Amino acid sequence: MNNTKKSAFLVGASGLVGGEVLTQLLSNDTYSKVTIFVRKPLPHSHAKLEQVVVDFDNLPAYSEHFLVNDLFCCLGTTIKIAKTKEAFRKVDYTYPLELARLAKEHGVEKFLIITAMSANAKSSVFYNQVKGQVETDIRALDLPSLHIFRPSLLLGERKEFRLGEQMGTVVSKALTPLIPAKYKPIHGRTVAAAMIKVAQDGQSGTHVYESDRITALGK
Repeated sequence: MNNTKKSAFLVGASGLVGGEVLTQLLSNDTYSKVTIFVRKPLPHSHAKLEQVVVDFDNLPAYSEHFLVNDLFCCLGTTIKIAKTKEAFRKVDYTYPLELARLAKEHGVEKFLIITAMSANAKSSVFYNQVKGQVETDIRALDLPSLHIFRPSLLLGERKEFRLGEQMGTVVSKALTPLIPAKYKPIHGRTVAAAMIKVAQDGQSGTHVYESDRITALGK
């Protein structure tokens, strides 16, 4: 691979952070090609963008697209959208883990994934438990360069309305001066900037970034 110009692979480009990652990758001169996996085409057009409409239940069928430098996994949903715990787990656990396996198999240099500040495989809260389990099982793959991002409450424009997050955002903004840095709301744009910065730094091994560190990196 060319050491000057890099290629990026993004999954979850239709989401809050994923959309920000896509915008920033396309404007970043370090990357000469950006491939995204989508269920249906997004309204984006750019000379270095390749959109691939895929069946996420058959990711190995698209193995040729894993010949990239950096893979950004920004997949995530909610129980309300997914409808069932099984469907939620598929998006937030099964697909990311399969992407990580394929990344290792095809020599992807860096795997970057967003989980959650409250990720804990032993949690009694289903959401936190799934996020923790995906972290644990991706770690077990022993990827050459794994970067796990745990943002706090995300700020930014979402396509779908999330009442809980909207209420949390209002309360958090009002209390921001009193909230420790690790728990303060963070904009999706900041998370995206931090992910791309980390991807360009070239560190090997496994690294976890809590929300306060993400904020510092994304400035």
